[in-house]
Amino acid sequence: MDAATPDVTVVDHPLVQHKLTLLRDRRTPTAQFRLLAREISLLMAYEVTRNLPLETVEIDTPLEGIQAARLLGKKLCFVSILRAGNGILDGMLDLVPSARVGHVGLYRDPHTLMPVQYYLKLPDDLPRRVTIVVDPMLATGHSASVAVARARDAGAVQLRFMCLIAAPEGLRAFRQDHPDVPVFTAAIDRCLDDHGYIRPGLGDAGDRLYGTR
Repeated sequence: MDAATPDVTVVDHPLVQHKLTLLRDRRTPTAQFRLLAREISLLMAYEVTRNLPLETVEIDTPLEGIQAARLLGKKLCFVSILRAGNGILDGMLDLVPSARVGHVGLYRDPHTLMPVQYYLKLPDDLPRRVTIVVDPMLATGHSASVAVARARDAGAVQLRFMCLIAAPEGLRAFRQDHPDVPVFTAAIDRCLDDHGYIRPGLGDAGDRLYGTR
């Protein structure tokens, strides 16, 4: 999957890439890792929300009335893939605190590498909301694909997916299932290993976020 294709956007802002390097470093402690993930996701959220529709409204400044722009339609919905998705959800909420939030709980079967769902809670009225599904890693692509499918089942039609790092294999699998959903990532890495981990990657994002193994 080429980064230049219109359905995959690599956010190459210098601050994003700098912070991503610090995030990858195995010496980065949990507290700093968590803060970096939050900062990167806030910066990436600018790009993911770049083309949101606007409407013109009348307001009064302290000096005069003007025609000004504001977001059109229902509030955004962010859907976090538990548990690691919450590590980048917080940064996005810093930027858009009024967004609605949904959660899809998935874990990866260690033998089949396929996702198993254990939790689902989504806001109402998804058909009228731009819905952004978030997870730090797009590895095999299976969890992202299932989460997007659950959002579709709930009526979401304006969908986007955001991650910090993607593998080419995951992008191909995701594109097969959801060719119409734009993907935003900070990096496309080399490949997956035999255990389904992204190389070079940054390790297990959930474990590094929460200090577990």
